[in-house]
Amino acid sequence: MPALPPIANLQAFEAVARRRSFTLAAAELHLTASAISHQISRLESQLDIRLFERSAHGVRLSPAGEHYLLHVGAALSAIASATDDLRQGIRNSLYVHSAPSLASLWLMPRLHRFAQAYPDISLNLSAAHTPSDFALGQSDIDLRYGIPQWGELVVEPLFEEAIVPMASAAFINAHALNRVEQLLEVPLIQSNVSVVQWSDWFARFSRLRAPERFPVRFDRAQMSLDAATQGLGVALESAVNAGGHLADGRLKAVFGMDKAIRVKAHFAVYPERHAKRPSVEAFLSWLHGEAAKT
Repeated sequence: MPALPPIANLQAFEAVARRRSFTLAAAELHLTASAISHQISRLESQLDIRLFERSAHGVRLSPAGEHYLLHVGAALSAIASATDDLRQGIRNSLYVHSAPSLASLWLMPRLHRFAQAYPDISLNLSAAHTPSDFALGQSDIDLRYGIPQWGELVVEPLFEEAIVPMASAAFINAHALNRVEQLLEVPLIQSNVSVVQWSDWFARFSRLRAPERFPVRFDRAQMSLDAATQGLGVALESAVNAGGHLADGRLKAVFGMDKAIRVKAHFAVYPERHAKRPSVEAFLSWLHGEAAKT
């Protein structure tokens, strides 16, 4: 393994990067600004790359520094969480990372059942589009969204989901939507990260071409669904993610479930070495049970 930089230098780097100031970082770490500057210089010398760009207007991360911070910040956070657990006597922690929409729309409403079933497991949940880096110890399990191209990791599909056009009942009634071609006459909401795009849907269910421009675009299903609820247009989203919206009538499938594209796009991902951890086994068993109900 390559020699790692001293953790004090990494902490100084993370603090300066976050605070954008040597003085504020020094105050946070109870050091002098000069000491922080020396630690950053030693780190840059060891890495043989400039991490910050300094000017009369202050300090900002270089492109290399921005990339390094993504990994170093997450690693320091994982170390801090593990240390805090240890100090509090928590021995059975589980770190789960998830795609944001799955975390907020599907996982969170069900977590109380996991807590009831496994009260001895301390669950730490984080969410971001960027996958967790297992090499840095950022998580035990990652719930990922997309096309599974994740190397040597164990990849377990969670459920099949139906991707359908959906809108509020008021919007459907106002535009008397009952034919596919009418979608080209109303605002369509674009979900940038979806594995199924409007072009895919139109190609499957019509000979029409999807529009090239959309009034609004979002990078999270939650926002796309909220926009549809507010009457901004028709969203093409997963009926799993929209389960709550559909159940309480905030949204309706415009053409029912007949015109749905079915995909498997959510996966539980983890290194094989994690498989025998008791907390991982427990969470996966519970997770697949919930997925089966879905």
